Amino acid sequence: MGAVRTVQLADVDPIELPHGSWSRMLVTAGRVEGNESSLGYSVFTPGTVLTPVKHDTEEVAYVVSGSGELRLDDGAVPFAKGDAVHIPAGVWHAVANTGDEDVVMVFGFPHPEYPPTERR
Repeated sequence: MGAVRTVQLADVDPIELPHGSWSRMLVTAGRVEGNESSLGYSVFTPGTVLTPVKHDTEEVAYVVSGSGELRLDDGAVPFAKGDAVHIPAGVWHAVANTGDEDVVMVFGFPHPEYPPTERR
């Protein structure tokens, strides 16, 4: 059995995204030995629309603050503070902050790192 670990947000380099948005992968195999899932934290500034992606695994997320929508091939799914989101594996999706404040999300995958992902 592995030891309990904590990872400080400030100790992880950000992955830069458009419009000053960013993500950080906090729990990964590189930081937590023996993990089987990963956890990340993202901040999406107002007006941010990400490039569509699809992952080899499902994704779950919790919206800490803000509002926006997940843009899918066949429409959009709105989300707001307090919502939990489930994205099945293989579904093309793009986060769009349609509100006037930062969207903060905690997200995770059943994969020890950010999973294999395609981008459009």
